[in-house]
Amino acid sequence: MTISRDDIEAKALELVDAVDDTRRSAQDKAILLAVAIGVVVVAAFVVGRKRGHRSKTVVEVYRV
Repeated sequence: MTISRDDIEAKALELVDAVDDTRRSAQDKAILLAVAIGVVVVAAFVVGRKRGHRSKTVVEVYRV
């Protein structure tokens, strides 16, 4: 059995396609993860800000 140039090229193209698919999949997951982290950070900021405004401690000092 001999291996021709066409066989090698076909296998190389197969590998390139597999790598591209894997890269796209990983890139999509990374973007989704970044968006999710951003949403969590913004939500934590908003909740913390509301809580900070709601539960302020007011100390009044009177001098007699």
